[in-house]
Amino acid sequence: MASKVKTKTTQKSTSRPKGFQPQKPPSVGESQLNHLLRRKVAESKLADLTDEEIITALFFQGVDPDLAQKELQLVEGHPYFQASERFLQLHRKLESIMAIRQQLTRLSSRSGQVEICSDPELSSQDFLDCYYATNTPVCLKGMIQNWSALTRWSPEYLRSAYGEVEVEVQMGRQANPRYERELEKHRCTLSLREYVDRIVASGPSNDLYMVANNGNLDRDELQGLLADIQFIPQLLDPTETKGKVFFWFGPAGTITPLHHDPLNVLFSQVYGCKRFKLISPDQTPWLYNRSGVFSEVNPAQPDDDRFPLFNNVQVLELIVEPGDVLFIPVGWWHWVESLEVSISLSFTNFLFPNSFEWQNPLL
Repeated sequence: MASKVKTKTTQKSTSRPKGFQPQKPPSVGESQLNHLLRRKVAESKLADLTDEEIITALFFQGVDPDLAQKELQLVEGHPYFQASERFLQLHRKLESIMAIRQQLTRLSSRSGQVEICSDPELSSQDFLDCYYATNTPVCLKGMIQNWSALTRWSPEYLRSAYGEVEVEVQMGRQANPRYERELEKHRCTLSLREYVDRIVASGPSNDLYMVANNGNLDRDELQGLLADIQFIPQLLDPTETKGKVFFWFGPAGTITPLHHDPLNVLFSQVYGCKRFKLISPDQTPWLYNRSGVFSEVNPAQPDDDRFPLFNNVQVLELIVEPGDVLFIPVGWWHWVESLEVSISLSFTNFLFPNSFEWQNPLL
């Protein structure tokens, strides 16, 4: 049986929509049809809205239907629009390939769940073949059971052993819905002792958090923490740690919004538990990725009216516990919630190539 192939047919503008009855006088003349309205016309055409839908929408913005009709004809014949349409067709082809990959993935009995590997002796080659090279997330159980950090690290230990060290954290996040994108606005320096005291006093909160971008493990005063861990020899390069090993520490209630990293990440949970929501990069067209590496969607409370395409998305959910290691492949979207006071480490110093070229949206 032949596959269904969708092709676009171009609707030519010839007259105002049949049966169109203006309900209020237009207020926008041709000289006032500004850049934003013309851009809206072009975007509407590229989104495959009908001429009637576009003319009606413009009418309610004060544009005369005859003027709107004329503008539609100009848009369709403009070489700038025709070039944009060509690039959009190529983009839609790639989107269709990604959607097909998702359809096939969901046929698997393992679809919808993160794979669990409980083999502490997992070899470098097996990890590369099964997960790294195939861009497949996996939770590695028992991989760091020999870390002394698992029994030693706690808020109280950090306070007593490193309390006088000045650290950088994120503060005042709760009042800014773009706190992750605008992290520079929230950097704050204080002693680790004071930070621990604030965590204990705050209870569940998303207002303060020590995150990877604070770079605290690059501080000489905290290098002693690395003595409490062992780099997984079959996965990580112990000679490459500067700027590639990251410390996370915060109260219950911290939220890392939905985003993807530009490289592979090995996330190790030391203290407390975290909830992860993971989404395949093949589903990016449904994630409203309008800027950089961030999605507009909150997968914990999706807004169906604003983000209807998110209904197509399959979300994998996993709770990581102390001793768990989660491999987050490059490009995989993830949202993270701390269920308890939490201490974590993440690594990017893999033995395998881990540098990639990205093209991210800028608007």
